[in-house]
Amino acid sequence: MHIMQNLLRRMFGQPRGFLGRLGGVIMARANDACGGWVTELLNVASNETVLEVGFGPGTAIRRLSAIAAHVAGVDASREMVAQSKARNAIAVKNGRVELLHRTVDDLPFADDTSHKAMAINSMQIWPDAITGLREMRRVLKSGGTIALGFTPYSGQRNEGLTEKLSAAGFIGPRVVAKDKNFCALATKS
Repeated sequence: MHIMQNLLRRMFGQPRGFLGRLGGVIMARANDACGGWVTELLNVASNETVLEVGFGPGTAIRRLSAIAAHVAGVDASREMVAQSKARNAIAVKNGRVELLHRTVDDLPFADDTSHKAMAINSMQIWPDAITGLREMRRVLKSGGTIALGFTPYSGQRNEGLTEKLSAAGFIGPRVVAKDKNFCALATKS
């Protein structure tokens, strides 16, 4: 069992090496529909900036860059940063997308810089969810929206998500579902 957990972590939780690259290919397919749905829920306008934490292979980044003024993202996996930069090469080159190898607990962005923030299937692997959510809140502008999307493969349960968002200082937290996916949404006051 321990060997299987290590393999899954190297593929999906902390992708690295060959298994991480393979995991990225799988995630690009498995998480794409959820990423599209969460992007729709955020209702991103063409003049807005968006932050994605744990962007994985970059399929949601690609969607966001087609509609937002600017997209910034962090991922703790060098493999995922490389895959996302390759998938979004033109948007990165023209400065509409900025992708960094960083973690959620120390975001390299100034306070109040993003209109929207999202994470797909990543919060469950953060070292401290409340710390990460507080960092995302810090980067959001007042009135900004956060969306945390999850597929059934994430292992995340929807119970307790609204409480975590409230504990991080967000208002109006709620959970919505579509098919087998669910998304926690809240606003920065």
